[in-house]
Amino acid sequence: MQVGLGILPAVARNPAVTAMEVGTLAALAPGRLLPGIGHGVQSWMGQMGARTPSPVTTLEEVLLAVQRLLAGERVTMHGRYVHLDDVELDQPPPEPPPLLAGVRGPRSLAMAGRVAGGVVLAEPASPSYVRWALDQAGRPPEFRVAVFAALCVAADRAAAYRQMAPWLAGLLDDPSPGLRALPFFEELSARHASHGTRGLATVPADWWTEIGPIGTLDDAAAHVAALGAAGVDDVGLFPAPDVAVARTQVDQVLALAGG
Repeated sequence: MQVGLGILPAVARNPAVTAMEVGTLAALAPGRLLPGIGHGVQSWMGQMGARTPSPVTTLEEVLLAVQRLLAGERVTMHGRYVHLDDVELDQPPPEPPPLLAGVRGPRSLAMAGRVAGGVVLAEPASPSYVRWALDQAGRPPEFRVAVFAALCVAADRAAAYRQMAPWLAGLLDDPSPGLRALPFFEELSARHASHGTRGLATVPADWWTEIGPIGTLDDAAAHVAALGAAGVDDVGLFPAPDVAVARTQVDQVLALAGG
């Protein structure tokens, strides 16, 4: 089983400590770990007193430092934000994992294409967004793509759309690059502005299938297949927030994985 860590904030811990933690997990599960490092929620980083003037430069320096340490190098590095003096892991992992950048925008994606082993794209990561993100990254060879997706499957796809419409409305209040990459983004935004959440529940089915694994099980399978065709290697499915409901989704996840 592949294990993804999600996204660690670059500035929440020293890169040497991050490398030790990632190295230990990678040694325990060789070839199975997918660690991601991102900018972190900038407002949270500010509350922690860890926000830097240039998040892109910070993340690039952290990615490079952690990669070198995981590769077993003795690292001395004095960048703008990362300072290491003769640091080496006592037990680097025998198989360093690909270090994924949890990023969204064009500058960060271009940086990831230069220095990271891949990307983690936050939801909603449509096939359209994946293709755009890979273009921004320069489509480097052996570049791993992982995405997050909110899962909602129902026997009646209209019920799934009604359930997810408030989630989509919340995203439209502050659109991410992932939303803006949708080929129907302007129409979707206009629908939201004029008809609110109820209007989103009745947009065309193919729009919902592009947005996420939402609708019937066949709709969800079509979304996952389209992600694979766009270049995605790993899909992390977010279950429902209600634990009782989430337990019922296990069989759906197994069905999607088997398909």
